[in-house]
Amino acid sequence: MIQLGFLDFSIRLQRIDKAGDPLTKINKTIDWEVFRPMLEKAREKERKSAAGAKGFDVVLLFKALILQSLYNLSDEAMEFQILDRYSFSRFLGLHAASKVPDATTLWRFREDLTKADVVGALFTLFDQFLLKQGFRAQKGQIVDASIVRVPVQRNSREENREIKVGQQPEGWSENKQRQKDTEARWTKKNGKSFFGYKNHISVDVKHKLIRRFHVTSAEVHDSNVFDELLDSDNTSREVWADSAYRSQERITQMHEMGYREHLQRKGSRNHKLTKWELQGNRTRSKIRSRVEHIFGVQVQRAGNMIMRGIGLIRAGTRIGLRNLAYNLDRYGTLVLIQG
Repeated sequence: MIQLGFLDFSIRLQRIDKAGDPLTKINKTIDWEVFRPMLEKAREKERKSAAGAKGFDVVLLFKALILQSLYNLSDEAMEFQILDRYSFSRFLGLHAASKVPDATTLWRFREDLTKADVVGALFTLFDQFLLKQGFRAQKGQIVDASIVRVPVQRNSREENREIKVGQQPEGWSENKQRQKDTEARWTKKNGKSFFGYKNHISVDVKHKLIRRFHVTSAEVHDSNVFDELLDSDNTSREVWADSAYRSQERITQMHEMGYREHLQRKGSRNHKLTKWELQGNRTRSKIRSRVEHIFGVQVQRAGNMIMRGIGLIRAGTRIGLRNLAYNLDRYGTLVLIQG
C-alpha cells in the first residue's frame, strides 16, 4: 500500500491552485477574526463542568457554514465534502489527521446563530469592514427580489386552508409539526408556480455588493419591502428597479425622499408602451440587469437552489448566510482585480 506524504499533498494543492480554486481568494482577502466576538457570544452557553472535549472553533464552524451557503449543501453533504475535498479542508485550515465537524455539529451551530438572531448583525459587520477597506456603496442602488424554493409540503386542502389562516391543523403530532413548513407560501412568476421564500436585496451599482436584504415568504409582493431596502448611505440617490415596484405613489414618495427613480415601465393590453418609453426601459435595463449577476452566481454555485430548512426564521438565517457568502466571495474578486 502506497503511503502519501506531506509533499504529495502539497503538490496536489498546488495543482488545485493552478486549476483555479475560487476559495483561495476568499481566504487570502478576508480577516475572519473580525467575526469571532459576535460568533462566540452567539454560541455562549453555560457549562455545567469544565470536563469533556472542547468544541470546534467558532470561526472554523462559521467558515463551514459559508462554504455550505456557497454550494447549497445539506449538513450531511457538507460533512462528506469536507472529508473528501482538499480545497474544502484547506479553506477550513484542516489537514488529513484533523477532526472534522459532523452534520449534527453544523446543524447545532446554525441553530445557535438562529436563536441568537445574529446573521443580520454579521452581515452588517462585514459591510462595515467593506467601508473600512474603501468599498463604500457608490453610483446608486438596484433593488430586486429572488424566489428561494423549499421542498413542497404535501398537505390536504383542509390542512392548507387552516395553515393559511394561521391555525394548526388538527391531528398533527408534535413530530409532524417539526417537519412541516407552515410559513412558506406559493407564488407565481412567468406563469410558473413556486413554493418557498423571497430574498429581497439592494445592490450598489459600482461594486455589485449586497448592501441590504430582507427575507419574506414567497407571496409577499416585491414592492411591500421596498422602503426597508433603500440604502441611504449610498453616495448617489439613483435607484433602479423593475416594473413590479412602479406606482405613482412610489414615484411621488421617492421624489419626496430625494431619490431619483429609474423604475421600469410596464405596458398593458389597454396601454401599450410608446417608443420613447420602450427606449427608456432599455436604457434603465443596462444598469438594472446587473443585479441578475448576483442571483445568477448564487444559482450557478448552488444548483437547483432548493433550500433545506423549516420556517421563516430559519429561512432568514440560511438566506442571510447565502447573501453574506456572496459578499465575501465578491470582495475577494474585487481585491484581486484592484491588486
